[in-house]
Amino acid sequence: MDLTDSIFLYCKDLPKEERYNLIDQMNRSSCSIPSNIAEGSGKRTNLPFKEYLSISLCSAYELETQLLISERRNYGKKDLLIHCLELAKEVQKMIFTFREKLP
Repeated sequence: MDLTDSIFLYCKDLPKEERYNLIDQMNRSSCSIPSNIAEGSGKRTNLPFKEYLSISLCSAYELETQLLISERRNYGKKDLLIHCLELAKEVQKMIFTFREKLP
C-alpha cells in the first residue's frame, strides 16, 4: 500500500492531458496490487491464493511499464519516479518469493 500511496502522489504532478490515460491506468494498477493480495488471502486454500498473487504480480509489472513510459516522456518529479520504480521492483520480488514459498 506504500507503493499505491507513492503512485498517487507521483501522479499529481503529471500533465492534465494524461488524466484519463496514463494517470488513471497507473492509479488502477497500483490499487490492484494490494487488492488482489487481500482478496486472495480470503480464499480457503493456497491454490486460488497463488493465482491472486500472480494477478497482483502482473499488475506490478504493468505499473513498472507505465512508470517507464512516464520516464521516457519526462513526466513528473524524477526523484519520486525513481522511488516508485524502486518500490515497484521491491514489491515484485516480495510477491514472487511469497507465491513460490506457498505450499
